[in-house]
Amino acid sequence: MSPAPVTADGAAPVPVAPWIAQQRQSLLAQRGHAWLLQGPSGLGQYPLALELVRAWLCDAPTAGGACGVCTSCHAIDVRAHADLCVLMPETQMMELGWPLPEKAQADIDDKKRKPSREIRVDAMRDAVEFCQRTSARGRGKAVLVYPAEQMNHVTANALLKTLEEPPGDVRFVLATEAAHQLLPTIRSRCLGHTMVWPQDAAMHDWLAGQGVAPGAATAFLRAAGGRPDDALALARAGRSPEAWSRLPKAMARGDVTALADCSPAQAVDALQKLCHDLLAHRVGAAPRYFDAADLPAPPGIGPLTRWGRALAREARTAEHPFNAGLMLEALAAQARNALHSKH
Repeated sequence: MSPAPVTADGAAPVPVAPWIAQQRQSLLAQRGHAWLLQGPSGLGQYPLALELVRAWLCDAPTAGGACGVCTSCHAIDVRAHADLCVLMPETQMMELGWPLPEKAQADIDDKKRKPSREIRVDAMRDAVEFCQRTSARGRGKAVLVYPAEQMNHVTANALLKTLEEPPGDVRFVLATEAAHQLLPTIRSRCLGHTMVWPQDAAMHDWLAGQGVAPGAATAFLRAAGGRPDDALALARAGRSPEAWSRLPKAMARGDVTALADCSPAQAVDALQKLCHDLLAHRVGAAPRYFDAADLPAPPGIGPLTRWGRALAREARTAEHPFNAGLMLEALAAQARNALHSKH
């Protein structure tokens, strides 16, 4: 297994999970110029995509992947590899430590615009031009697109021609959490790989290796719907497993303090999970995100369905609330009304 990459922001690196290493080895043994990694969020599409490009560009690759110590691996670790083009929404690039193009960074620094939440067509055009250039290090080039569903139709069409007739030394890996949103022509030109859902024991062992206590790991995995990357993100964000278990009945009381450590987007996500579990409980199915003992008595299917639709509308603006505090209060009141509705 190759060493875990050093993060550009100085955060503790996350070792490559064993199920990611197994998928990496399988994919590297196959031929293809374009891969599409697909599956639900939290299963490691981005780590696997990064592992693939590290191996493709490595100066001394092994059968299992990149060596982790050569100049090429170091250049990727510090986000400065001349033969790697990363296409992401600008918000995500900043979060993961990837540098923005000079003009984009200047526009954001000068407050001319905010970082984009989708993959911009200008960035895609730069990527197409990158594909036409000669490899700087002589080992070919790689383009990593994540999350690929954040390409709009104009951006996707700009990529399509290059995917159809790729230069001989460039390889692509597209990673997505919503493959159905991609153009069929994009999907058809890639070799598809569905992400493996890890076994419970493997996820618990991996989380323990990141310093997550066993009881907390169980709670975070439940809160994340069994998705290990999302569970680790909850643990590293300092979320409390006890607060998660108290959330359902707190919402039945309309207690907004239960959402105090959440952003509006996180609060909407948590309430959507609660709504899902109450609907499941109402029809006799097992809850997914909460323990059944922590759930309040569910209202009828009608109120829960209306609440779910309202939360879906709230999710569209949750990243940019007019007033975060007022939005959390409104969400708590909305939850209480839904949970006590008779019709």
